[in-house]
Amino acid sequence: MTETEQITDDYRFYLLRKRHAENLILEAFRGLRRAGIEPILIKGWAAARNYPESVPRFFGDVDLAVAGPDYERASTVIEAKRLGGIDLHRDLRHLDTLDWRLLYGNSEIVDLDGEGIRVLSAEDHFRILCVHWLTNGGENRERLWDIVYAVRNRPADFDWSKCLDVISAKRRRWIVITVGIAHRYMNLELDGVPFADEAKILPEWITVCLEKEWARNIEIRGLETQLKNPRSLFQQIKKRIPPNPIQSTILCDGDLDGGSMSRVRYQLLNMMKRLIPSVRRVSAAISGK
Repeated sequence: MTETEQITDDYRFYLLRKRHAENLILEAFRGLRRAGIEPILIKGWAAARNYPESVPRFFGDVDLAVAGPDYERASTVIEAKRLGGIDLHRDLRHLDTLDWRLLYGNSEIVDLDGEGIRVLSAEDHFRILCVHWLTNGGENRERLWDIVYAVRNRPADFDWSKCLDVISAKRRRWIVITVGIAHRYMNLELDGVPFADEAKILPEWITVCLEKEWARNIEIRGLETQLKNPRSLFQQIKKRIPPNPIQSTILCDGDLDGGSMSRVRYQLLNMMKRLIPSVRRVSAAISGK
């Protein structure tokens, strides 16, 4: 098999997976709308819209956000329709601080096979992509392409002030740093980006953390899923101790420019917050519940 044939086969596989996800999106939107619930699609398919057509953007679960009061009913709809590939979010949780009504008011409708799919505005979605990537501790270097293509292919009327001036200075810095990381490691051009000079100044500890994560190349997995594989279980425990400082800072709503003592405090807080839920999941897996 030639290299060209291999690439073609890989792309065909991508198209099949993409079609499967789009069918899931359509079924979920139609089911939720029949129940009087209007979801907003985030990440995955929405991020892929920024990619060149020739560049695959694989994604797993379909992420849908609904207003807080609609969450329980939406969960019932998703469960009744057995849409196991849907990851349902109550509002946007830690991913953004803008009020749901404002996010909804800024949102737009895009077409998918004749169905209107609601997505966030380009400015709001860009914040979500950056914060989500940081929440995962920056472990997935390839997902930085979401940031690269979102900047490269942003709409002509993209307004950086609508993206950054609506959040706190601390969260604004999160976004700027993520853009700076994409610039340093993925050669993202910063032409026309008003904070280009600021983005090029990255805290040294962040680059050290990222390069360590990428060199280790161990994807984080739920401990409860690794109980039958002692070697992998040990790797996962080792990966968590100490916790990823980037992830810890974001989950504690912290300052990425803070000193080493701040990072230690965030890591301890994050460990304490995640310990009990993790123990419960492991215990449930052991007991077979």
